[in-house]
Amino acid sequence: MWKEPYQIRTMTRKEVDLAIEWAAQEGWNPGLHDADNYYAADPEGFLIGLLGDEPIAVISAIRYTNQFAFLGFYIVKPEYRGQGYGIQIWNAAMQSLQGRNIALDGVVAQQENYRKSGFHLAYRNIRYEGTAATEVAVPSVKDDVTIVDARTYAFEDICAYDREFFPAQRRTFVKTWLNQPDSQAFVLLKNEPEHRDRVVGYGVIRKCRNGYKVGPLYADTPDYADQLFTALKSFAFPSEPVYLDVPEVNPQAVALAQRHQMTASFETARMYTGAEPELPLERLYGVTSFEIG
Repeated sequence: MWKEPYQIRTMTRKEVDLAIEWAAQEGWNPGLHDADNYYAADPEGFLIGLLGDEPIAVISAIRYTNQFAFLGFYIVKPEYRGQGYGIQIWNAAMQSLQGRNIALDGVVAQQENYRKSGFHLAYRNIRYEGTAATEVAVPSVKDDVTIVDARTYAFEDICAYDREFFPAQRRTFVKTWLNQPDSQAFVLLKNEPEHRDRVVGYGVIRKCRNGYKVGPLYADTPDYADQLFTALKSFAFPSEPVYLDVPEVNPQAVALAQRHQMTASFETARMYTGAEPELPLERLYGVTSFEIG
C-alpha cells in the first residue's frame, strides 16, 4: 500500500504558532506571545514533520552557541504516536545540535527515553500554582533596594545579570521577552552607596492561556526574591492563577512558593547530555521557560 512521504524541515514562523497550539492542547499553558519570543531565540531552531502536507510532529532545537543548546516542543499528534515518526524528528533535532551540551526539561513519561539518548538528570523543576491577590496592591519594597520597570533600565546590565543564570548569552531572546505585550518586567536595584544601581534581582510575568507565569525570577537573597515576586504578582488580574516553575534544589525557592500558598501541580527533569553547567541555583527562584530554557 502506498504511503505519503514523511518530510522533516525547518518551520516557518507561522508554523511555530501550530507548535504553540499543540503545546496548549497538551496542557502546557503557553504564554500569549510565546511564538514570537521563542522564534527570536533561533529562527532556524524549529523542526516540523509532515506526512504529505499534514503536520504530524514538531520539536525545537535552539542553538544558543556552538557549545550549548536546548530541546523542547517534542510533540507528535496523538493519532500518529508509536509509528516511528517521533523518533525520526527527534534524531533530526539531535543531529542539528551535534557537538553541543544539550539541555531539556523532560516530562515524567519521557525521562527514561531521554536517558537512552544520552541525557542525565541534574535536578527536578516543580511547577507551583497559586492565585493573584483579590485586590491589586502597590508592592512594598524595602529601603535598601529600588524596584524599576526593566524596560526603562540599561538593557546590557539586564543581559549581564541573566547570563549569570543561563549557560549562554541570549541577548535577542531577552530583548523580546522583556518587551512582549501582556507582561511586566522588573529589576531590583541595590540602594547602598557602594552598590548603587547594581542589579540584585530580575523577573518577568506574562499572560498565558490560563492565568500568568512568572519567569525568570532571579534574586541575590530570599528576601529580594520575595519582594520581586510580590511586585510581579501585582500585575496579574485579581484571583487569576499564577504559576512559578521552581528548581527543587533551591529550598528557598520552594519555601517562597509555599509561603505564597502555592501548591505543586507539575514537574519536569532538567537534563543535560554533557556536564551540568555551574549556575547559581541558590539564587534561581523561577525558570524562564520549560520549552527553551
